[in-house]
Amino acid sequence: MYMAKSHPVKAGKLRVLSSRTVFRGPVFQVTRDEVQEPSGIRAKRDIVRHPGSVVVLAIDDSQQEPRVLLERQFRYAARQNLWELPAGRIDEGESELAAAKRELIEETGYTAAQWKKLVKYYASPGFIDETMSIYLARDLHRGTAQPEDDEAIRTRLFSLSDTLQMIARGKIFDGKTIIGVLWFQQQHSSPT
Repeated sequence: MYMAKSHPVKAGKLRVLSSRTVFRGPVFQVTRDEVQEPSGIRAKRDIVRHPGSVVVLAIDDSQQEPRVLLERQFRYAARQNLWELPAGRIDEGESELAAAKRELIEETGYTAAQWKKLVKYYASPGFIDETMSIYLARDLHRGTAQPEDDEAIRTRLFSLSDTLQMIARGKIFDGKTIIGVLWFQQQHSSPT
């Protein structure tokens, strides 16, 4: 598993001078913080506080070429339907792996017998503290999806080569999906 390492600025330590919640919603909250950064810069920062998410790179190895399980759903912020890997928020008290297993079955109906954590990264560290952990799921078994009331999800297995073409042609815009699929492609094509 790879996680980006931070490189602290040696001038000092981060000091949070004040912090107040300016918005609280069911998925995240926003704080307005006044800080003195390690470089000595004093600044006001609005930060989206998020409990973290998991992403599932579900691979079907039953054919000669691996197939990637993608889902298509409308994303209001993007104002369009997007092809994505299954993903979702980690609930309070839930482990990352338990969240990944829950999201896979809820959104797609699939379960997997093999799980491996691949990478953990910050989604957009300029303004959100959300981390995303990508899990590889293999030995898939089809079942019945259990989407939430506000989810309308369509799923489909794509060959790895077709998925890579979708990325190259701008048919997949979702960052977590691009990261997961390119990671898998690089590992799949590397000699062991």
